[in-house]
Amino acid sequence: MPIDPGPCLWNLPDPRAGEPGEEVLAVGADLEPSTLLAAYATGLFPMHLQSGELAWWSPDPRGVMETADLLVSSSLRKSMRRYRVSFDTAFAEVMRGCDEGRADSWITDEFIAAYCALHELGWAHSIEVWHDDDLVGGLYGVEIGGLFAGESMFHRRRDASKVAFVALVERLGASPGERLIDVQWKTDHLATLGVIEIRRHDYLERLSHVLGQPGCFSEVNRTT
Repeated sequence: MPIDPGPCLWNLPDPRAGEPGEEVLAVGADLEPSTLLAAYATGLFPMHLQSGELAWWSPDPRGVMETADLLVSSSLRKSMRRYRVSFDTAFAEVMRGCDEGRADSWITDEFIAAYCALHELGWAHSIEVWHDDDLVGGLYGVEIGGLFAGESMFHRRRDASKVAFVALVERLGASPGERLIDVQWKTDHLATLGVIEIRRHDYLERLSHVLGQPGCFSEVNRTT
């Protein structure tokens, strides 16, 4: 079971008070485990502004996927047979992989340390995709109850990030309404897998429901 880091020391904003289309709702605070968990449970996530300040974001609309709506093309199914997938075996390496080639990356050493601390407490998780012994793709995020807040993904070989995403969905299961994957913003890449956009209000309603569901990552170091 995940370890409770204690109460958040900050008064985080309620995203319901944000203006339609407004994304940055607060600036400041820290990346302590208690702060991060309170933020995700509230509907916020952290990312630095160009000025370097730590900001708390709540996009409107929000990119999400219901696990039952996963789309897997025939070409992706072929790619899935070429790779091996593991869970929670190379968390820091996945974070560094997600930082590769990003000119404007928010995945600083500070972020890596903060999410590795969450990982050690049992809240942050990674999906690794391997070709032979080489890490070729993956993703990481935070699980609170039935929410999986995806933070970033990467690939070094074709379809490897998509394979990680499919493995995540399969791990979470397809129970309608009990799981929600938050991807922050919908992209063309994620749309091919079934990601849609919903209003912030609707996201917060879904969030309040899924937080009460049991998590799926109690078993770690699993390889498929």
